[in-house]
Amino acid sequence: MDLIIRNATLPDNTRVDIAVADGCIAAIGTDLALHAAQEIDAGGDLVTPPFVDAHFHMDATLSYGLPRVNQSGTLLEGIALWGELKPMLAQEALIERAMQYCDWAVARGLLAIRTHVDICDDRLLAVEALLEVKRRVAPYIDMQLVAFPQDGLLRSASAFDNLKRAIAMGVDVVGGIPHFERTMADGAESVRLLCEFAAEQGLRVDMHCDESDDPQSRHIETLAYHANRLGLHGRVAGSHLTSMHSMDNYYVSKLLPLIREAGVAAIANPLINITLQGRHDSYPKRRGMTRVPELMAAGIDVAFGHDCVMDPWYGLGSGDMLEVAHMGLHVAQMTGQQAMRACFDAVTENPARILGLEGYGLQPGCHADLVILDAGNAIEAIRLRAARRYVIRRGRIISQSPAARATLDLAGRPKQTDFRLGR
Repeated sequence: MDLIIRNATLPDNTRVDIAVADGCIAAIGTDLALHAAQEIDAGGDLVTPPFVDAHFHMDATLSYGLPRVNQSGTLLEGIALWGELKPMLAQEALIERAMQYCDWAVARGLLAIRTHVDICDDRLLAVEALLEVKRRVAPYIDMQLVAFPQDGLLRSASAFDNLKRAIAMGVDVVGGIPHFERTMADGAESVRLLCEFAAEQGLRVDMHCDESDDPQSRHIETLAYHANRLGLHGRVAGSHLTSMHSMDNYYVSKLLPLIREAGVAAIANPLINITLQGRHDSYPKRRGMTRVPELMAAGIDVAFGHDCVMDPWYGLGSGDMLEVAHMGLHVAQMTGQQAMRACFDAVTENPARILGLEGYGLQPGCHADLVILDAGNAIEAIRLRAARRYVIRRGRIISQSPAARATLDLAGRPKQTDFRLGR
């Protein structure tokens, strides 16, 4: 064996050893009688597959303050600000910012990212830049690119041609933004065109869908219809879906079975949805995030995305998917034991399934992509936003962080605490 992790706690709370050979998990069991070139004693800490971000914008990341700060903090000013920034983008600077973010991601145990890339700049500068980033980070991050017509597929004259060019260059997924088209009819037409193109090309679809407080924004219905019509089951995701937060309950009771039957996944972005939505409300203010517990209860795959980190829409963030899960848990009021564990799944197993990641998981034969967290279980990991003691890619340690400990001196009695119960 190349590596053995002893005394590991799995997300199902079983205690095991994990043996790794040739970049894959070779064996999982109790007290494995095996020897390896390297051993790690997890000491009962949680070992999980890596975090997966199902929705991000890496072309904009770390650009906060360029060319100015979003003073209102609103979605529409962020879109306008991105429009101001696009002509000023330089490829090398974009690559540098994205690579810095990827360093942060690795340190946080985030080893798979689906990032949207704006294709409404005829130069396709951001597409070229992120294809280069994808090439550079391939040894340690699985990256998917989504061709995203930020200015609207039909609203922007060259958007569809640019999207097709981006796919031909190597972009992986077809994106869209139907609620940003000029009319509801144009939005529905954009969904049809994009789904038909994806079906022809054998591609996945991930659309910004109904990122609005308007309960009449119902493009997710159209997306589910075309996914079903075209046989795209399991290959389509609707991102944001914030209008569902404001929809009539009876309509949602009809909508959820349609989404499930079409095999469409849902991607919520807790940090950004609650920041950008409800801006026209006084009080009470809507939280804006989509109906995560109800979607999960309906048997729909639900993932959480980070969406933005220090860009025109959001001035915070650090690439920590546990922070995303922590916020999603609170906003969705998912505080039962099973619900909290489901929030952990929403940043690990669920997005891995939505992205179609091969070899992801904790079974023999899966890639030895693992994170050892300074926590005893998934709920504690979310509570503490636990330190990533080790991040392992294909059996090789690529990042280490110290466990979180504090040394106290109380009334002359030095002691150490680690914020964990029973320690």
